[in-house]
Amino acid sequence: MGFIEKYHAAVQQNKSLVCVGLDTSPELIPQGMSVLDFNKAIIDATADLVCCYKPNMAFYEAQGQAGWETLLLTMHYVPKNIPVILDAKRADIGNTSEAYARAVFTQLKADAVTVSPYLGFDSVEPFFKNKDYFAFLLCRTSNKGAADFQSLPCEYEGKKRPLYEIVAEKAEKWNVNKNIGLVVGATYPEELRDIRQAHPDLTLLIPGVGAQGGDLKQAVHFGVNKNLSGIAINSSRQIIYASKGPDFAQAARKATLTLRDEINKHLGELKK
Repeated sequence: MGFIEKYHAAVQQNKSLVCVGLDTSPELIPQGMSVLDFNKAIIDATADLVCCYKPNMAFYEAQGQAGWETLLLTMHYVPKNIPVILDAKRADIGNTSEAYARAVFTQLKADAVTVSPYLGFDSVEPFFKNKDYFAFLLCRTSNKGAADFQSLPCEYEGKKRPLYEIVAEKAEKWNVNKNIGLVVGATYPEELRDIRQAHPDLTLLIPGVGAQGGDLKQAVHFGVNKNLSGIAINSSRQIIYASKGPDFAQAARKATLTLRDEINKHLGELKK
């Protein structure tokens, strides 16, 4: 199964729209424990409560060769029925992106990857031209500096529109294999609402809930599609560091369960 099939199956089985970010820093985990063992414990504690996992490559690249091995083993440890989004934010000129895509999908065997559309179509096409690949294009990211470029008005088809809207429209046009989604932060709820209304069928990866302060109710109400699905709400630090003690895995499970149930409560509000 590709990403979208795995995602829908996990949503149904686990009744969850939660994505757990495995952004693991060695200095923040129990002393004497390896990052791999920490990740395994988090996965064991939460696998029945999530729709996907999202390791961020930066935290593993920073650990050198050992980090690459940890990333590979972590991704392989995730149950086969749960999709893995590799948060890599890659993209470059065409032949370089071809190599990035091979690394992500062939070597690391990710189900999906985050990519930057700044260099244009030829830089991102390698991540979705194969129908078995899936790419989340950075559209309206959750960080404060997102407005520096993403909100800039640009001339497009005779109108001035913010750049993030053009990215979303390009993604829709390029989505011939139904394997492109968008990254849209919960910290910009109005933009999230507008993107969903304009692109009802695209899958949205929504960071920014939790440590970054995004409003969960708005993220759910504004983000879901007509089937009350089509989103993956990411939480990283709030879950994996829910406790710094030996009970970290149990605390992570409790935090994931709480987030899942809160999301489902807001879904229930939309059914009324």
